Amino acid sequence: MCNRCDYTIHGRHHHHGWDNSFAPVERVAPGSTVEFECLDSSGGQFTEKSTVADVGKLDFALVNPVTGPIFVEGAEPGDALKVTLESFTPSGFGWTANIPGFGLLADQFENPAINLWSYDASALEPALYGKNARVPLKPFAGTIGNAPAERGHHSVVPPRRVGGNLDIRDLAAGTTLYLPIEVPGALFSVGDTHAAQGDGEVCGTAIESPMKVALTFDLVKDARLKTPRFTTPGPVARHLDGKGYEATTGVGPDLMEGARSAVAQMIDLLSGRYGMDPVDAYMLVSVCGDLRISEIVDMPNWVVSFYFPRCVFE
Repeated sequence: MCNRCDYTIHGRHHHHGWDNSFAPVERVAPGSTVEFECLDSSGGQFTEKSTVADVGKLDFALVNPVTGPIFVEGAEPGDALKVTLESFTPSGFGWTANIPGFGLLADQFENPAINLWSYDASALEPALYGKNARVPLKPFAGTIGNAPAERGHHSVVPPRRVGGNLDIRDLAAGTTLYLPIEVPGALFSVGDTHAAQGDGEVCGTAIESPMKVALTFDLVKDARLKTPRFTTPGPVARHLDGKGYEATTGVGPDLMEGARSAVAQMIDLLSGRYGMDPVDAYMLVSVCGDLRISEIVDMPNWVVSFYFPRCVFE
């Protein structure tokens, strides 16, 4: 229970997709702090007892549930919803999966795979992966946004102008997020919480983990934001930086192909160096490796780099 919170929105109040006709589960005033109970992105389909056979049974109609929506009093189209991410209360359980047909290298990894995580929800010490890899944790909300103005039901999978499935690792505790508002009350929802993720979430999943999220809401009137923006409270990669990185690159005229090449080369490097199955390396780099555009001006070729933190194995 969040002692500082004015409201709690329980996990049973969740929905799939965005629709501005959804009735709000609570109306809150600006300045309110609200605790949301968030399900994992499978909607509870994966548990501590799941096996790789369960990946093939995943019901995609139930993925990425978000808790809400809430109606913020006084919110009008053209305003921005200011969301301060106060705290995360993790569960200690998570999963990462290679889901056939999904992910940056889906054509190279066609078979299902899953890793179940057990981590210290209080201390948030690095979580064990396999026999000797330890992944630093940084809880955040992958899906966070307002209802769009366009009528009807819209998939929760792609991100949108009003937020949604942004999967930005730095939307962690202390960050302030500003979201465009397109409908009265904003109709805000949040979910898809992660215990850790690399920039890019390259296999399509992070450490997917149910948890509670405490958020404070305010309004910026007539902000006229085109897309979400956010402010971090300080450094964003300190949990990974301590021992430096291994980095691979993709060079060529297509950024997507450059990203694929950089990730594939890192998988080859880790598989060869540590004797890992390539799909295990693929899932590992998804939860803690970072894709970066290093150069996008020296035509006709651009450079994409993939950074893997050495602290995971050292």
